[in-house]
Amino acid sequence: MAERPFITCHVLDTITGRPGAGIDVKLKLVAPEHITTAHWTATTNSDGRVPAWTSSADINEVVKTAKADLKDGDQLIWSLVFNTEAYYGKGKTFWPQVELRFAAEKSEEHYHVPLLLGPWSYTTYRGS
Repeated sequence: MAERPFITCHVLDTITGRPGAGIDVKLKLVAPEHITTAHWTATTNSDGRVPAWTSSADINEVVKTAKADLKDGDQLIWSLVFNTEAYYGKGKTFWPQVELRFAAEKSEEHYHVPLLLGPWSYTTYRGS
């Protein structure tokens, strides 16, 4: 079985109370920016989850390289972008895209980022 990615996420539709399936997601390491220009893409599955990422670069290898480069107190800054307009339909959401930027500590081994999504609001938190 493949190693779990350093970052996983899932989407829950707060209007229907169901998973947000079929949402395109893009993940990028924002800082330190010199580590990679790669980004990762995925589409949420029927459970609204992103269990794996597609890219030319292995996310866990990039994380290992980035962590080795960090000084004490530095963090990895990540961006998750959810294409919510394609999910709700053109003009049917206030948020055509939702971008979540978050800081990851060097000592952590995994981050799970849930998105609770509605057409007019969203919220997120650090999952487990």
